[in-house]
Amino acid sequence: MYICVCKGVTDGAIREAVNKGAERMRDLKNCLGVTEQCGVCACHAKEVLEQARQQKAQVQASVPETVYKPGFIYMKQLPEETNDERECRNHSVAESPITA
Repeated sequence: MYICVCKGVTDGAIREAVNKGAERMRDLKNCLGVTEQCGVCACHAKEVLEQARQQKAQVQASVPETVYKPGFIYMKQLPEETNDERECRNHSVAESPITA
């Protein structure tokens, strides 16, 4: 949904800006141009900003907790290895051609 018609800024663009570090209306103004012209979008932009900040905080709070015990690191939840990661792990330096 368009939040700032003057600059063509959508709610998705605001959420993306928050995920990249925007925390205040000033940040949205600097990176997206929100409220620079007529200012009608200010209230809606602030609502979307607050919602996106809350969602970001919830996501960060749900990141798996790492528990340290001497000599071992335990993860409460281990991420699954992707095929690309598995393929990279399986290639060793010895398999790479050496050119001088």
